Amino acid sequence: MNKKFYISTAIAYTSAKPHIGNTYEIVLADAIARFKRLDGYDVYFQTGTDEHGEKIEQKAKEAGVTPQEYVDNIASIIKNIWDLMNTSYDKFVRTTDQKHEKIVADIFEKLYNQGDIYKGEYKGLYCVPCESFWTETQSNDGLCPDCGRPLIEKCEEAYFFKMSKYSKWLEEYIESHPHFIEPESRKNEMLNNFIKPGLEDLCVSRTSFKWGIPVRFDSSHVIYVWIDALSNYITFLGYDTLGNHSDEYKKYWPCDIHLIGKDILRFHTIYWPIILHALGEELPHQIFGHPWLLFGTDKMSKSKGNIVYADDLVKEFGVDAIRYYMLKEMPFASDGTFTRELLIDSINANLANNLGNLVNRTMGMAEKYFDGVISNGNQMADVDQNLINDVLNYKNKTFENMEKLHIADAIDNVFDIYKRANKYIDETSPWVLAKDEKDKERLQTVLYNLMETIRIGTVLLQAYLPETAEKIFAQINTNEKAFKTLDKFGYYENNNHIGTKEVLFNRIEVK
Repeated sequence: MNKKFYISTAIAYTSAKPHIGNTYEIVLADAIARFKRLDGYDVYFQTGTDEHGEKIEQKAKEAGVTPQEYVDNIASIIKNIWDLMNTSYDKFVRTTDQKHEKIVADIFEKLYNQGDIYKGEYKGLYCVPCESFWTETQSNDGLCPDCGRPLIEKCEEAYFFKMSKYSKWLEEYIESHPHFIEPESRKNEMLNNFIKPGLEDLCVSRTSFKWGIPVRFDSSHVIYVWIDALSNYITFLGYDTLGNHSDEYKKYWPCDIHLIGKDILRFHTIYWPIILHALGEELPHQIFGHPWLLFGTDKMSKSKGNIVYADDLVKEFGVDAIRYYMLKEMPFASDGTFTRELLIDSINANLANNLGNLVNRTMGMAEKYFDGVISNGNQMADVDQNLINDVLNYKNKTFENMEKLHIADAIDNVFDIYKRANKYIDETSPWVLAKDEKDKERLQTVLYNLMETIRIGTVLLQAYLPETAEKIFAQINTNEKAFKTLDKFGYYENNNHIGTKEVLFNRIEVK
């Protein structure tokens, strides 16, 4: 029985096309999901779109279409970009799905009936783009603390969730589960800035717009985003308020990792755990607040005109070059940077020079010296054992870093394997060995070791650059692609004829 692993991304808001910063999250989740599948886990990977709210109602009105037509269009754009980025999600969910809407209405009613939701009146400062209420003390001179846009005063009848009732419980839960929120800096921020000062009750319904799931027993109210969108992680698995959960829910819940942008971490580490606790359900094992991908030093935004879209970059540079940049350039706990110059440097140095050149050189030598047949001459020297030790060490480091969600470090470890192979070529000088017939078996050994090193690196590479990995496997002509072939050095088939050489990445000349 394979161990299960459930990973989710935040669901993308269908107000506009997602930029490269939004796309980073799905690629990051995909690398983790692929790695876990290769490592023998039964993976369930969920993503999708958040489709209700005042902002959508406004945008649809401006566009002269119904809200449903508006979200259908944006949801298809989002799904197309996720597919273009070669992401291997198991389910793409949409919150306008009737099944989801029914379960959300059930959840609201259950929480109301057990006394966790009550009716009141909301007075406060409201940000329409962020769909967030703020207190006077939280606002920054009448501006939204999240996006900096002007706040408007609102007063309306609303239902509230008793967050304050669970404040102490949540604080104790987070303190006693040190890895529940990662990285550590985000955990401290949530505890010290939001939870310890005491939680206010949360507005969970609205009357000022209609585009949402109606409250079943009070149809002038629609259920607000916190209960609607956050519940997607359980509704689409088959959660049932009466406890008649689907087999899928019983198998995969609780989620192993909710992967979340740091700007919406508060909702996922405070509101969501409390809602689950109030429902009597287990909490996810970990909520990982990933950093932002900045444009130079700025957060990407329409108003700054610095938005870059993944599909435009893929047309120009190819999908794996963009996946590589996103995964490599994002540190574990601090923001990453995107510029065209950095992207081109990264492609040239790491993909074209380090990886592409290594495969090309090795294939070329195999063709030139042995007509493409790779045989292990078994003429080992210290230099070979050093190579093997280093390669297996980098392989182990890749696993260690993936376990800690240090994805950028893990992909660096994979490329360290390729770098080490390039160094090995310099150490063994195959072109010198080729000059003397008596060195034939030694030359065979060197080329075999190179092919096996490339194979090991590429078995790991499958999680990050799946298309490139398949191209390399075809070139070196191996079927030994499974993680179980990483336990030792030497799985590359002996007396094997290589495939056809092709360029993996072209160097980009900067005009």
